[in-house]
Amino acid sequence: MAKLAVPHVAFAPRARTLAGEQPRFVSGSILRHILVMTATGALGLMALFIGDLANLLFLGRLEDTEVLAAVGFASSLLFFSISIGIGMSIAATAVVSPAIGAGQREEARRLATSALVMSAVVASAMALLLWPILGDVLGWLGASGRTRALGTEYLRIIYPAFPLMALGMTASSILRSVGDARRAMFVTLSGAILNVALDPIFIFVLKLGLQGAAWASVLSRVLTAAVGLYGVAVVHRLLQRPTFADLRNDAGRILAVGIPVVATNLATPTANAFVTKALASYGDAAMAAWSVGGRVNPVAFGAVFALTSSIGPIIGQNYGAQNFARVRETVTEAAKVNIAFTAVAWAALALSPQLIIRWFGLSGDSNELIYLFCWWLAPMFAFLGFLFIANAVFNTLRHPQYATLLNWGRATLGTIPFVMLMGHWFGAPGIFTASMAGGVVFGAGALWLSYRLIDRLARNDRPQAPPGI
Repeated sequence: MAKLAVPHVAFAPRARTLAGEQPRFVSGSILRHILVMTATGALGLMALFIGDLANLLFLGRLEDTEVLAAVGFASSLLFFSISIGIGMSIAATAVVSPAIGAGQREEARRLATSALVMSAVVASAMALLLWPILGDVLGWLGASGRTRALGTEYLRIIYPAFPLMALGMTASSILRSVGDARRAMFVTLSGAILNVALDPIFIFVLKLGLQGAAWASVLSRVLTAAVGLYGVAVVHRLLQRPTFADLRNDAGRILAVGIPVVATNLATPTANAFVTKALASYGDAAMAAWSVGGRVNPVAFGAVFALTSSIGPIIGQNYGAQNFARVRETVTEAAKVNIAFTAVAWAALALSPQLIIRWFGLSGDSNELIYLFCWWLAPMFAFLGFLFIANAVFNTLRHPQYATLLNWGRATLGTIPFVMLMGHWFGAPGIFTASMAGGVVFGAGALWLSYRLIDRLARNDRPQAPPGI
């Protein structure tokens, strides 16, 4: 497999940053660091998804299946865009956390500023590109009639706020890179609280319905960006006046990680789009169940989703300090935590299908799919957790192309054949099952490859230093 070219720059890690602060993750219990970062990261991430879940929950009170189906179609496109924002935020972690670990705070400040600017630019370009064709994209996904019209209306309100969400995500990643897990959590938590508070007011009191849910999401993203930028700029003083020269010099470093990471993150929404299109032929009941499952899934497995962003700064700081034994230990402990969190989530979901059905007002064929998801498909998420852990390793250790290949392998070879065959044999339940099946092989393979990469870098006489340090 081709090796990503990253120029070697010799450096001598210092024990303390320029601000006199000890890099947080280069000493102490790895397991404790993972649990603290994951707990706060999961709360923040689940808060983000709870805001979306609240939208769907309140909209379910309208007892309009077409509204739920419209949100389901819209979610596939929103997931696509959010994945780009997550990709740029991961790139920020990959360049800022090693600089912190090596004691180069001024370098970290400049890279943090460049990462924020580039995230805003990329997100704005994506919003401008997709906004005029939102209805066409929903039509391609299989939406039609009133469902397509509602989904387009919903997205046209939300999409202009996408750059604000990208800024909030990147700011949160920078805060995690310096070890400020609590403040990083508040970035998304504040937005989610506002979203949940505004939903019933906009949807029911002001009688705005689906439009009200969209406007609540927009305002929550405004707050998310404001809280994140305050933490980076005011609390940690990691924001400076951007200059064209700095952006030009840093663009290569950030995009060397950012482009492959964005490509990696687009794999899952692409696979979801294929699954969505396959399910569309089974009617609004199947789409309603898919929409609900897509909201419940990240809330139930929020801690597993959070592992990538949680262990990235830990790996990055120890990589900057050239301590590969701690990098390897981080992966091992994260894999154990992933299994434990998956087991807890499965147990909770196994007790919850009837409650979920009642909350969202589902009926008929939707019920069967919710039971399938809660009882039988949930434990397979552990393998996706292994893939998330490996992604953090590859991205932070400057080999993001491994993550790109593995995630696209899962999205194509691990999804399309399974969906086509199992959909033909078993209908909508088969498609639900197929959406998870490919993760087993690719998740286990990715975890194995991450250990191989760490061991190879540790054996090198002159390990690659993080760019710019």
